[in-house]
Amino acid sequence: MKVAIIGAGVIGVTTAYELAAQGHQVQVFERNSAAAEATSFANAGVVSAGYAAPWARPGLPRHLFAHLWHRDTPLRIGRLSRHELRWLWKFWKACDSATFGRNREHMLRLAMYSQQRMQALGNTLNLAHDRAPGYMVLLRSERERQLIAPSLQVMRDAGLTIKSLTAQEACAIEPALNPETPLVEALHFADDEVSNCRQFTLMLKSEAEVLGAKFHFNAQVQALSPNQPRTVRCAPQDPGETFDAVVVCAGVASAPLTRALGLRIPLAAVHGYSLSAAVREPLDAPRSGVMDERYKVAISRLGQRIRVSGGSEIGGHPHKHDPASIKTLYRVLNDWFPGAARTQENVQIWKGARPMLADGTPILGASGIPGVWLNVGHGASGWTLACGSARIVADGISGRSSEINLQGLGLERLQPA
Repeated sequence: MKVAIIGAGVIGVTTAYELAAQGHQVQVFERNSAAAEATSFANAGVVSAGYAAPWARPGLPRHLFAHLWHRDTPLRIGRLSRHELRWLWKFWKACDSATFGRNREHMLRLAMYSQQRMQALGNTLNLAHDRAPGYMVLLRSERERQLIAPSLQVMRDAGLTIKSLTAQEACAIEPALNPETPLVEALHFADDEVSNCRQFTLMLKSEAEVLGAKFHFNAQVQALSPNQPRTVRCAPQDPGETFDAVVVCAGVASAPLTRALGLRIPLAAVHGYSLSAAVREPLDAPRSGVMDERYKVAISRLGQRIRVSGGSEIGGHPHKHDPASIKTLYRVLNDWFPGAARTQENVQIWKGARPMLADGTPILGASGIPGVWLNVGHGASGWTLACGSARIVADGISGRSSEINLQGLGLERLQPA
């Protein structure tokens, strides 16, 4: 089949590779000048099945809004559009225990499968990207321990290996952790990892090209037309090119691209920040990655660089940096790994949009429009979920049965009962 993919982030590139590997003629259209230039560019690098949970969970709205006016709040709200206000209302409703339980199970199933696919690709193709095994969640207080408890039970029921650690045990795994920062408990996910999403994406793009995939950059794809939904146009007057299938992997832009087809995909841009700096002293740096559960800030070791990622910002200007959010990243880094990074020179500051659905779970598969497929809404877990999502969509287009149960991962989840 002749297949078009819209978007060349990690979601689009993994989808391109899987389809090309299954023998399809693949063309990828990307609005930026290179692959992995948007959300995939400088994300946290965390690949964690255990931590791939819906943002909407019991107790979180109260926790977030209680900190809304604090200096180091994990959530900042700018000027909201009507769409963003509706999204927040849906998010609030999805925070009940029953909805969270269902969506947590769906995401965990997908994340575990995706980790297997990533490992298989890495081993088969010998993709030598920066990576380090293990991931640790740091709980500063009893409050964080209570908030994460429902997720932990779901993980353990699914068979994930999670080790509860004292502060002393945590320091045995991450010796550079600052003992002066309060730590009531740490959760260690030995099967998880941190790795460089952009490196992996660019390497896999090259592998897809070897299989015949073609990439078109600076391609401003127009909204899909209801009369010709499988025709891709890169300018208003462009007659376009018609494909047997079109896969939409364009992040937040996926919603306007498909709106004329009658699809109403409730995506919102939840922006996050990261700073990347060279390691100053390896003994003072993390060996792999940790997450500060209170501030939702991840600190990752990616080769000779440290990346600090976090913050959730809804509304406001997508390209305007909030100084307080960036200051929080520096503060959390200093709390746990003081002096680990060269933060006085050549620090890369990045802001990216996480394409998030209100209930937190992505939409994979057929759109209901013949020939149009979706791979959207991965939120903050796009790197973790990418390889599994790509294989699921590719299998669907090829008419193959999925290797996992797809309940709760399709568009039908959003349809009224």
